[in-house]
Amino acid sequence: MTQSTVNPAEYDQQLDAKVGELSHRLAGALPCVKLPTIERFESPKSHYRMRAEFKIWHAGDICYHAMYQAGEYKRPYRVDDFPVANQLINRLMMQLMGKVNGNELLKKKLFQAEYLTSLTGEAVVTLIYHKQLNEQWHREASKLSSALGASIIGRSRKQKTVIGQDFVEETLKVNGVPFHYQQVETGFTQPNAKVCEKMLGWAQDASKPLSGDLLELYCGNGNFTIPLSKEFNRVLATEISKTSVNSALYNLEKNTIDNVTIVRMSSEEFSEAMDGVRPFRRLKDIDLASYNFSTIFVDPPRSGLDAHTLDIVKGFENIIYISCNPETLIDNLKSITETHTVERFAVFDQFPYTHHLECGAILKRKK
Repeated sequence: MTQSTVNPAEYDQQLDAKVGELSHRLAGALPCVKLPTIERFESPKSHYRMRAEFKIWHAGDICYHAMYQAGEYKRPYRVDDFPVANQLINRLMMQLMGKVNGNELLKKKLFQAEYLTSLTGEAVVTLIYHKQLNEQWHREASKLSSALGASIIGRSRKQKTVIGQDFVEETLKVNGVPFHYQQVETGFTQPNAKVCEKMLGWAQDASKPLSGDLLELYCGNGNFTIPLSKEFNRVLATEISKTSVNSALYNLEKNTIDNVTIVRMSSEEFSEAMDGVRPFRRLKDIDLASYNFSTIFVDPPRSGLDAHTLDIVKGFENIIYISCNPETLIDNLKSITETHTVERFAVFDQFPYTHHLECGAILKRKK
């Protein structure tokens, strides 16, 4: 994405085209499936990203933020302002370059800068170097942290130095109710907070008619887990990333949620446990048989659901499927719609001015 492709005046037209193309692909891939009208959730037209990362390009005595066009990795584009990122990131970008270019110690061998921000106004700036970071760097970076009003993380080979904290505290409003999240620098978070709020609201709204217990695969930091826990008796959630599990546990406590159990294991491993293929020590204190699972929630990686997990998913009465890749979602739906009907389908424009669309589907087992 270049700045020339970001034109708010063309936003509605571009979103129409993306939704129209997806609708056409769905109809072509699922010709015998009755599909509901696609619900669409728009993004702010500018300043919507809460995260951004840039190369730092050195030219003579100065350096600046840079990005590459796809396929043009030897031709950097200078970026002095970034309209897709929020106002806080744009301010930090300008201030950072002013400070770094006036400080040889901070500038030397700096090759990447990453920004993580929140709607609450917190920020973490990560500076990545091709050199070891010593005490002198730490003193200068501490001054930089105070000047920017942001935490600073310095990274180099096998080294991480934190000045402040390595996370931001975020508050998202879901159907008018605030939920609080710790978002760690290295953990996955949704980049478009306002669209994330709409995704959470949609999933929670779709859960209200349901009952019983919820199984969630790929729960991350508890982004969906926390608001959905309000709609079910109990929730059992799985996640493989240790960083995400720790954040999820922190977030559950921060939101005083006591009906959720999180297990650190992959969806493939949990599928084997559900099938009784082999026992897992991580499940020794969990009585799977005591759960009354009516619904499964999945938010898989871009590769979609593997064949074994797909079979497990099809055994549930209700399925809530959030997808970051329409291609693998469509492929999975070819199998799931053999046993389930598509009750609702939505698109969430997480990445305006790109071809990408986040999707959501609510499926119910056929009578």
